[in-house]
Amino acid sequence: MENLQFLFPVLITTLLLLLLYIATRVLYSIWWKPRQLQKSIVKQGIKGTPYRLLVGDMKELIRQTKEAWSNPISSLSLPHSIASRVDPFTHHILHNYGKVSFCWMGTSPRLIIKDTELMKEVLSNKEGHFGKPYLNPLILILTKGLTTLEGEEWANHRKIINPAFHLEKLKGMMSVFSTSCGKMIEQWGRQIDLDGGSNCEIDVWSEFQNLTGDIIFTAAFGTSNNSSNHSNEGKKIFKLQKELLGLVMETMVSMYISGFRFIPTKKNRRRKELNRSITSMLRTIVQRKEDEMRNGQSGADNLLGILLQSNQTHKNDNNGMTIDEIIEECKQFYLAGYETTSCLLTWTLIVLAMHQDWQEKARKEILEIYGENLPVAEDIGRLKVTTMILNEVLRLYPPAIAHYLHAYKKTKIGSLSIPAGVDITLPTLILHHDKELWGEDADEFKPERFSEGVMNASKGNQAFFPFGWGPRICIGQNFAMIESKVALAMILQRFSFKLSPSYSHAPYTVMTLQPQHGAQIIFEKLISSKI
Repeated sequence: MENLQFLFPVLITTLLLLLLYIATRVLYSIWWKPRQLQKSIVKQGIKGTPYRLLVGDMKELIRQTKEAWSNPISSLSLPHSIASRVDPFTHHILHNYGKVSFCWMGTSPRLIIKDTELMKEVLSNKEGHFGKPYLNPLILILTKGLTTLEGEEWANHRKIINPAFHLEKLKGMMSVFSTSCGKMIEQWGRQIDLDGGSNCEIDVWSEFQNLTGDIIFTAAFGTSNNSSNHSNEGKKIFKLQKELLGLVMETMVSMYISGFRFIPTKKNRRRKELNRSITSMLRTIVQRKEDEMRNGQSGADNLLGILLQSNQTHKNDNNGMTIDEIIEECKQFYLAGYETTSCLLTWTLIVLAMHQDWQEKARKEILEIYGENLPVAEDIGRLKVTTMILNEVLRLYPPAIAHYLHAYKKTKIGSLSIPAGVDITLPTLILHHDKELWGEDADEFKPERFSEGVMNASKGNQAFFPFGWGPRICIGQNFAMIESKVALAMILQRFSFKLSPSYSHAPYTVMTLQPQHGAQIIFEKLISSKI
């Protein structure tokens, strides 16, 4: 009894100290740390919104986004003025507080930098001061591949993967691009015939997603003796990946609760089931390819084969990837390979449907170079007008509207001292529409601004960032551009097209820049083709 009497005040004191510690940590996180970070930012002359306890600017961001996305762009006299609709809150902050300003995402300050030189410094930083922001763990179920890695692990994976995306290797995949495009185009032609007229309406957004999914599977995993079984594997993985992506996207529009992913809800169970199925199917494909290469039945004739060949070389130096890491990179192939290019192709057709003069210029160039024949690698560099058009579409409608980073260490860029703990947004889309950099016609579709190349398209500093910048520039940019040129060339050889009356111009973001209500285009057959 005496012992209990002695322990009781000790327990009370311990409990009070624990509660005091927790309260101190909470107070530090939600009040002291945000205030100190704000002080560090403001004393440099940077302006922004005041800190609001816990929520920051989240309510205002959601309100502005919902309001902007509730209505399509009504004025088709200037349809490409999309920055205030797509990213209204960032647009609002920059307009009110300047090209370097800040706002609050909960308890974290977000520094928004719309300055080309500072953006390049951030994206070129090799010291590891900047990295990916903290991610909802559920997002990592999609892939733990290259885009999610940092430091030496990222550098090692990038070195191993690089050979698969060399330009000459990609040119060797032209037949993959043209075969998949040919199947889609023939289907469109049959649809026109079935409709009993000379034209038909097609939602190209879903069509291009299917096309780029088929292409990336064939380019990544297909072989010279491809079978229908391989094709079915690709379609199944693609279908499962799309379902998993949809379930993961739901988590990005809701507040994350730590540990919630471990609760066996219906959706959590389905996410795990999908991930297990995708991983299992990819493991079978990887192991089969390894066996075929080991037995001399196939070579490095696709992205996976080249990756495995490169990995074997690095394994000899004790720097190779494990099979689990290779599987994660295969998931990355899928996600990055179909989403970005399907966005680029969709916006290109929408824009060319709006601007018939440039549609005709591109068609004229393509027919002069290829006639009715399939595009070949030797002439892909001659498509000057087509390249100008694609670059201008990437400027106006970049698939990734911004780059999001986190400062893990205090660092200096230009004259700015960025404290650790600050989130950073580099607003690509808004920069691409900046009239100071691109002229008063920045919101107009003018491919001729790229007539002297990317470096000379903007005023003064190079300000074109659709694929990022520096060491982490998108590894698949050449893949996306060649694939887009082949698809666009083959479509223009066969069809003319215009916007459907049912089309609603409403760009918005779901990881990438997408048409909110689809992309309805009316196609009309032009010629009887050999394709």
